[in-house]
Amino acid sequence: MTQASSNRMGSGSRHPDQSGLLSAGSLIGDEVTNSKDEKLGKIEEIMLDIQRGKVGYAVLASGGFLGIGDRLHAVPWDALQIDTRNKRFILDVATDRLKDSPGFDKDDWPDMADPTWENEVHSFYGTQPDSGTSTRTHTGSQTDTLSRSDTRPPPI
Repeated sequence: MTQASSNRMGSGSRHPDQSGLLSAGSLIGDEVTNSKDEKLGKIEEIMLDIQRGKVGYAVLASGGFLGIGDRLHAVPWDALQIDTRNKRFILDVATDRLKDSPGFDKDDWPDMADPTWENEVHSFYGTQPDSGTSTRTHTGSQTDTLSRSDTRPPPI
């Protein structure tokens, strides 16, 4: 995590159970690990579904060095857990399996409105398109379910 993202988070702003809100910008650059604590990459972008009024995907950058050669992966928001204690995300996927995920290049983004693409991505991560309005947070010792509107409202 960069010093800038660490500063934006502040001591209380990374605890959605206390404040109820997180800035989407404060999550850019956050590390993503799996449940075995293996680093998968970092959050590159957060994609908002403005028609549904919710977060659709987090774009995970992986495999590159200093941002060069990164492969991007659109990860459904429901597939991620927010680890507030360690200020990172947890994605339940093995590092070798992530290589097989529907990824894309930074200069060749997919049409995220394409239902075929959407179904392929959700199928890979075991989620459902528009599967509800909750996301999970991981506090180190437990996982809580929070309303998506409590954790990340779309900006106006």
